[in-house]
Amino acid sequence: MRNQPPYLPPPEDVQEIGAPEQFAALAHPLRQRLLFALGHRPATTSRLAAQLDAKKGNVAHHLKVLREAGLVHIAETRQVRGGTEQYYQRTARHMVVAEPRAAGTAAMLAAVAQELDRSPAETHLALRHLRLSPGKARELGEALAELVDGAEEDTEDQPVHGVLVALYQQAPPAGTTSST
Repeated sequence: MRNQPPYLPPPEDVQEIGAPEQFAALAHPLRQRLLFALGHRPATTSRLAAQLDAKKGNVAHHLKVLREAGLVHIAETRQVRGGTEQYYQRTARHMVVAEPRAAGTAAMLAAVAQELDRSPAETHLALRHLRLSPGKARELGEALAELVDGAEEDTEDQPVHGVLVALYQQAPPAGTTSST
């Protein structure tokens, strides 16, 4: 892709996910992986199929679903050997789920599990439970977001790393009440 011209960044910096068709689009692990793959630059169906080790027809179908849900768009088209090559791009650099739903969360975690399984490098996965006041939880969430947002380097020649950050309040056991 070195011969490709520089692409414009996605049209939006942050897109809030909240529409039913968006949740439906996010409910499939391959669509999640496509969004991950499109996180840094546009790509064709063929390139995405090769990158994700998926069939081109499956990738095309799932890109259509993502496009109809407003999560990807065609950034550029080119004429090649009598056909038209389309480069897909995410509609936003960051996508934030307004109100996470079980199906979307399960699909996202399944997609992350597939990414972890395919990683050529050592991965780090940890689950910790912390006792935090609401104020301290808010501070931690802001610090995590700042850490992740500030970590990326502006260099194309480095490998892409996935980062999953989740901060949530654990539900109290059935029959008890929360102290917050």
